[in-house]
Amino acid sequence: MSLMLVFSLVLSYLLGSIPNGLWLGRGLWHTDLRKYGSHNTGATNAWRTLGKFPGFLIFFLDMLKGLVSVWIGSVLVGTPAAMILCGILAIVGHSLSIFMQFHGGKGVATGLGVILMLMPVPTAIVFLVWLGIVAVTRYVSLGSIVAAALVPVFAWLFGYSGEYIAFGVLAALLIIVRHHANIGRLLSGTESKIQAGHR
Repeated sequence: MSLMLVFSLVLSYLLGSIPNGLWLGRGLWHTDLRKYGSHNTGATNAWRTLGKFPGFLIFFLDMLKGLVSVWIGSVLVGTPAAMILCGILAIVGHSLSIFMQFHGGKGVATGLGVILMLMPVPTAIVFLVWLGIVAVTRYVSLGSIVAAALVPVFAWLFGYSGEYIAFGVLAALLIIVRHHANIGRLLSGTESKIQAGHR
């Protein structure tokens, strides 16, 4: 493993670890998202707790972490494997942030940024599926779980190589496992529906 690859992976993990929801919630809205709603620092809880604009802003910044991490792998190393690994490390950083004692979000927005850089067309389709499910059911978690599961399927359908498909499987597993509590609530009918508001 080259020194530049190691540097890229560490940088991607640190970038992914930036807790936008926590820091912006405290700094701009004087709110610790961990104390409200789902207690998660991601965009969905920000939307529910702080309103639409904070939710969109945190979603965009979390997605940007995934985009930039893949770009780092592309520029500093230049191989598909490096881009994929940097993307995975960004998702891991978001979910297990060094700045939050290895706690964090579910990785959906960051994962979207990663697959957007790696597989633009499948990403567009997956995003539309997510949007449709959320629009109809109002369950962000359901849309995220289904969309994550479809990533490796569309990677295969669009003829991407085995390493991209393997990435899709791993990313889907990471995101679905992070939603284990949501899956339980969906099955029991107690999952919260998306609604913008203020705490």
